[in-house]
Amino acid sequence: MTALIGFIVLVAIALIGWGGAVLKYKNLDYKVNQEEAEGVAHELVHHAPTDKEMGIKDVIKTISAKGYKAI
Repeated sequence: MTALIGFIVLVAIALIGWGGAVLKYKNLDYKVNQEEAEGVAHELVHHAPTDKEMGIKDVIKTISAKGYKAI
């Protein structure tokens, strides 16, 4: 019986915490400033994926964790 009460209390606390998080999320207004937008654009331009995808053999050649050989 005490385990059931403990479980119910745990669920109640979880629901209260979840409700608080939802209310906090709805009340926050986040606006992206110009500097952040430029930073994201800069990252997208300079870290764009290349056209060539690596095969499994290429990945194994460039991996840095090869056990004792890595040392």
